[in-house]
Amino acid sequence: MLMNETLQVIRRRRSIRRYKTEQIQDEELQAILEAGLYAPNAGDQAWHFTVVQNKELLARLNEAAKAVARQIPMPGLQSLGKDANHDCLHGAPTLVIVSGDEQFPVSVETDCAVATENMLIAAESLGLGSCWIFFVMLAFSGPQSAELHRELGIPKDYKPYYAAVFGYKQEAAPAAADRKPDVVTYIR
Repeated sequence: MLMNETLQVIRRRRSIRRYKTEQIQDEELQAILEAGLYAPNAGDQAWHFTVVQNKELLARLNEAAKAVARQIPMPGLQSLGKDANHDCLHGAPTLVIVSGDEQFPVSVETDCAVATENMLIAAESLGLGSCWIFFVMLAFSGPQSAELHRELGIPKDYKPYYAAVFGYKQEAAPAAADRKPDVVTYIR
């Protein structure tokens, strides 16, 4: 099998859920954001990245998401929402929210997903941990949504689609699980 540094980074990347409290360096953050900016897109780069490193705001986002989770008729989400110790950001010191322009006529949500993935791979290439976070996005479907949009500087007509956390890994990443067989069909 062919292998190079990029392919090794992709194979090595894991979702990290335990972080050191130390903030990542600015040059590391800038490299991660630049990787997101260089993601393939439908031609208009109709995204906006919001970086949150303020501990109080991170805690508020976690609590706002938990409040929404408690109202969703899914036992797993309700349980997390009720868990006083649940931190959907896993103690990571940096959160990046990726929002897309809802006025853009093509699939800006896909563009935002690709940008998020680029940032996750970039973090691994720098030796940082990362995790794609769904749960925190619940905060934007609750009563605090408009206030959070303003406070986070999310542009008008932009919708938060994805979020990821970044930080220094507290421990070594687990080994990759075996990949499922028979998920590729060849037609030659």
